[in-house]
Amino acid sequence: MISATEETFPLAQAFTISRGSKTEARVVTATVARGGALGRGECVPYARYGETVESVLAQIATLPPDVTRDALRSLLPPGAARNAVDCALWDREAKQTGQPVWRLAGLAPPGPLTTAYTLSLDAPDAMRRAAADQAHRPLLKIKLGTPDDMPRLEAVRAGAPKARIIIDANEGWTAETYTDLAPHLARLGVALVEQPLPAGDDDALAGMERPVAVCADESCHDRTSLGNLRGKYDLINIKLDKTGGLTEALELRAAAEAEGFGIMVGCMVGSSLGMAPALLAAQGATYVDLDGPLLLSQDRDRPLRYEGSTVHPATPDLWG
Repeated sequence: MISATEETFPLAQAFTISRGSKTEARVVTATVARGGALGRGECVPYARYGETVESVLAQIATLPPDVTRDALRSLLPPGAARNAVDCALWDREAKQTGQPVWRLAGLAPPGPLTTAYTLSLDAPDAMRRAAADQAHRPLLKIKLGTPDDMPRLEAVRAGAPKARIIIDANEGWTAETYTDLAPHLARLGVALVEQPLPAGDDDALAGMERPVAVCADESCHDRTSLGNLRGKYDLINIKLDKTGGLTEALELRAAAEAEGFGIMVGCMVGSSLGMAPALLAAQGATYVDLDGPLLLSQDRDRPLRYEGSTVHPATPDLWG
């Protein structure tokens, strides 16, 4: 039996990117009950990809109760709905066999990872204060993506002079804006820029100097994306809500590494249940951005353990 429900988790404070703000995380939790074992998986429907909570619930409702991970990939496209069910199937198998998912997937035992901590888009003074509050963290990710981003970046660097910084423009810049900003990004010690140009209009990156590494986010979903990224991006951001689950995420990572791409593993704003499988895909990644639960005011029961910016693998009573 496969079921799915909507759950809502309030955020600790409003979270803003160039596309808008949110004050809660609306997630879909899929449950697979079979063979006396019950598995769970979580996804975050994302409007940028034409998804809603309602559309994801409807997709999951079309699945046969005995669907397998292999069959799932032919029944649902990459995206949030497939992610929730794929991760629930992994969790159910782990519960039934008594073997952790990392072993079932042929992976090494997972260890703790250092995650980025995200500062949402705001006025420069507010971003400086937020950066100062989080200056003890080793890696800060800042949301930008407007024509007026330089004062924001300067403010964050002033607030957290020792932290490494990565930038997520969320497709918000033009080629001209990025060209103007690029030298300043290097001057201010920015380590990485995510998706500076819109996914459908990023060919200009192929002809640009990249003084700071550029990572594909909205331009990269699953393995079929890779052919269009060569020469434009240095890294890819793997998110299970884009790949359609852990199964494809692991295969995408292997294929991307074989082609020379660096790896970032990221997330939508969700709970510990959504981060738990992503931690397996993130082992050894160049950048890890699995801070979703840190942005919530309320998380799952038996959540992931965060110590500062260090996140520990899930315990079996949460997932896997």
